[in-house]
Amino acid sequence: MRSFTYLLIIILPAFFVAYAAADDGHARSPGFIKDCSQLHVSQYCAKTMSSVFDAHGRLWSAWVNGQYLYVNYSDDKGLTFSRAVKVNAVAEKIAAGREHRPKIKVSDAGLVFLSWTKKLAKRFTGDIRFSRSVDGGKSFTVPVTVNDNREIISHRFDVLGVNKKGDIYISWLDKRDKQKADRANQEYNGAAVYFSASFNDGKSFTENKKIADNSCECCRMAMDFDQQALPVISWRHIYGDNIRDHSMVNFKNKMEADKPYRLSYDNWKIKGCPHHGPSISIDKYNVYHAVWFNNAEKRHGIFYANSHDKGKIFSSTLQIGNYANKASHADILAVNERVYIVWQEYVQSRYQIFMLKSVDKGNSWSKPVLIAETSGIPDYPFLLTDGQSIFSSWHILEQPYHLILLEK
Repeated sequence: MRSFTYLLIIILPAFFVAYAAADDGHARSPGFIKDCSQLHVSQYCAKTMSSVFDAHGRLWSAWVNGQYLYVNYSDDKGLTFSRAVKVNAVAEKIAAGREHRPKIKVSDAGLVFLSWTKKLAKRFTGDIRFSRSVDGGKSFTVPVTVNDNREIISHRFDVLGVNKKGDIYISWLDKRDKQKADRANQEYNGAAVYFSASFNDGKSFTENKKIADNSCECCRMAMDFDQQALPVISWRHIYGDNIRDHSMVNFKNKMEADKPYRLSYDNWKIKGCPHHGPSISIDKYNVYHAVWFNNAEKRHGIFYANSHDKGKIFSSTLQIGNYANKASHADILAVNERVYIVWQEYVQSRYQIFMLKSVDKGNSWSKPVLIAETSGIPDYPFLLTDGQSIFSSWHILEQPYHLILLEK
């Protein structure tokens, strides 16, 4: 019988515990400190964190401190962490915002992969970077730039995926086509969606290929894999006169994307970037589950829908959360018949995390459950599984890492 953990966690913003390296190389708690200036390297001082479980239940985390990307791991569900390992030996400005943080994935063979955006000299410009570890996170390869267009323009908001075969896909938002249109005095709205792939454990990447024109230029993307181990990618798209809804695309084969299709029809018209991307998860029955946010006059808030035919038809939408409390930034995870959604709300100067759960592939849902709250400065919530239990990862600035058990 599964056990359900509905424990409200009150997370205080005051002092936080500093982890110092112990003899075994793991982090221990020696006492309290007042601010990040007292720490040389600490994930507590990271604005955002990305985490993932590997096939053996080890929890990996990636985060930025200064101009360096770091990786460490935990074998006790986030209570202690290994020594942080620096990924880039040469300092570079790394995007670490909530919508465009570094990504980390681990293959079933135990190889650790990272992608991130390196900020360039001009505002809103960047390159997509990649590094890997083949020795269990002890060291990382010299970072390489994945985008083959090297103009000082926007190649940003990358998403990283690794399938069961070990194939690596990176997709991102790219303005090379807008740059070309501008030089020709032609109109081009937004950015384009590009991708590159590696089929040799990250030793090399394919040439860049375009998936779609006219994507929204600064919202996070989402990626999962279907039951054929092919990528499915979703992003916020620009339709017509600045209608910013969501698109999704399947792949015909390893290197050929199909024609994108429209996921949401909320008709949010805005001349600007919402900084609010979607989340998708595909279950073992090949049902696509998606959540997104829109703020149109008639349809606003977080929405959920699913598709049983690879996106040709989506179900009617379910509205999630309390719009009056700024419900936003949802994440979704499908495991067998179960589907979980977490999101953030803001009530009386406190951030709150809620969860919804379905046990029948998204056909019916539980009531929302408040699982954590803080008056600190939080990252967005994300869902993780170690193959047995379901967790919510919720990082808060200047605090220890929070991995919240939702269900065993």
